Amino acid sequence: MTAPLLRVERLRVELGSGEPIVEDVSLELRAGEVLGLVGESGSGKTTTALALLGFARRGVEITAGSVEVAGEPLTGRGESAVRALRGRIVSYVAQDPGLALNPALRVEALVGDLVKAHGKARDGGVITRALASVHLPADRPFVRRYPHQLSGGQQQRVAIAAALVCEPRLVVLDEPTTGLDVVTQARILEEIDRLRRERGVAVVYVSHDLAVVGSLADRIAVMYAGRVVEEGPAAALLARPRHPYTRGLLGSVPDPGQPRRLESIPGVAVGVGERPEGCAFAPRCLQRTDERALREMPPLEDVGGGHRVRCFEWALTPRLTLQEPAVPPGLEPKGPLLVVEGLRAEHGGRHDLVVAVQDVSFAVVTGECLAIVGESGSGKTTLARCIVGLHSPAAGRVVLDGAALAPRAARRSREERRRVQIVFQNPNDSLNPRHRVGDAIARPARVLRDLSARDAAAETARLLERVRLPARIAERYPGELSGGERQRVAIARALAARPDLVVCDEVTSALDVSVQAAVLELLAELRAELRLALLFITHDLGVVASIGDRVLVVEDGVVCDDGPVPALLQTPEHEYTRRLVEAAPRLPRVTELA
Repeated sequence: MTAPLLRVERLRVELGSGEPIVEDVSLELRAGEVLGLVGESGSGKTTTALALLGFARRGVEITAGSVEVAGEPLTGRGESAVRALRGRIVSYVAQDPGLALNPALRVEALVGDLVKAHGKARDGGVITRALASVHLPADRPFVRRYPHQLSGGQQQRVAIAAALVCEPRLVVLDEPTTGLDVVTQARILEEIDRLRRERGVAVVYVSHDLAVVGSLADRIAVMYAGRVVEEGPAAALLARPRHPYTRGLLGSVPDPGQPRRLESIPGVAVGVGERPEGCAFAPRCLQRTDERALREMPPLEDVGGGHRVRCFEWALTPRLTLQEPAVPPGLEPKGPLLVVEGLRAEHGGRHDLVVAVQDVSFAVVTGECLAIVGESGSGKTTLARCIVGLHSPAAGRVVLDGAALAPRAARRSREERRRVQIVFQNPNDSLNPRHRVGDAIARPARVLRDLSARDAAAETARLLERVRLPARIAERYPGELSGGERQRVAIARALAARPDLVVCDEVTSALDVSVQAAVLELLAELRAELRLALLFITHDLGVVASIGDRVLVVEDGVVCDDGPVPALLQTPEHEYTRRLVEAAPRLPRVTELA
């Protein structure tokens, strides 16, 4: 057996205060292999990934352990020595290429500058080969574009091309497909798999999605509270998860091939400085917890076949069971709540007109969840903005309870605005950074429902609890929260208005699978309790399978397919729908799990 290309031994990363972010992490990876690193936000995945480059963010320090790539140590050396190795033997692809790529540089500079930094000739052939390796054109019009002129999938592939241009031995990818539609995601995963097979590149793939990781990885390491709690061959770990946390993650993953009620993990992931003594997962564990777990942390124990688990109770893992989707009772149609008739939406002006939505018609009844799916650029978000009055349609109309709504929200009555709310994909763009979280949630309750300050504060506390956030979050600002926490705040704010219809625009795309499951559980409960209707825009067919009643498939702004969720996902008839279904990642069949 060949020697490991990557060797991590007893890695520990701390804050300046001495609080550990990552501790006792040991990993090995050989050339051409893919290691999936999974866990919730705050589990230490990204900190571990950055440490593989010998890097720690400001205020953070690698204090113990070692990282070695291709025989070169990346810890315990000066910054200049380590910098010379980054990009040459190990490279990194960030989660959000829109933020990671310099907006002032063109594609050729983004890829070529890394070549120049390592003293290699920056010729067009090197750039062409790097772009071709990820199936991007290298013609002059393309390489002269800036990042904002590229699609999300193109941006991600440019970032991967830049990471590969100096032919590193190891590539670390941090959530590289989060937020991408299933077709673009499948292309990225195919590229990664091809590159590791043809060029022998080792890959560390950081993600919260076990379905995506399972389709690519040879081995999986599951992290919780800064430690690896389970690690082993991907097929064995997914087929027989030993740690209750791994089982919880699997139970939270939506799968278009297995429509079922998602089960979120109880409680909230512990943050740095909040970790209890002993097993950090013990407070959330539904199994019988050994008393030792409350006092000490068990070691990683080999349970056979290279499968290791850090848990006193791993032998008690029960079998996973399939459940029916959660459908609220009493959804018999009593006339549509929302009707969209012949909607057409455009972008641009007279000389650069783009038709984003064309002749779209549908209806949503009270308490129903209508899912709208399609690739990036298919017109889903423009359609959502037309419904809530943020984009004026060129033709058609939106009708609420039999009354036509004004094209712009500013011309709608307060009651109409209260009844139709939207949750945007990116909460950074919708939450005022100068307003505390509690004020942001309370404002719709006060403005649209006339609640007193005291009642609005009580409503805020109740909603924070329902979206699985601690009450102390109310005093924080959005910039002090993680991306998943900000998205849950945005959901709570929309619910504070007590709407009849919520338009959810990719609201779970950036969430951990466990948090996503909790949010979907919450929405299902609200549909049952409040007869809340949902217009759920997503690219995740697993989410559609777990929450949707009907689904509209949109291609290039036109509805090409529609029908009940089970029938459309199991026997898609339209070619485009079949392509989406085939591209969706899936977990092993439940009958294989034991």
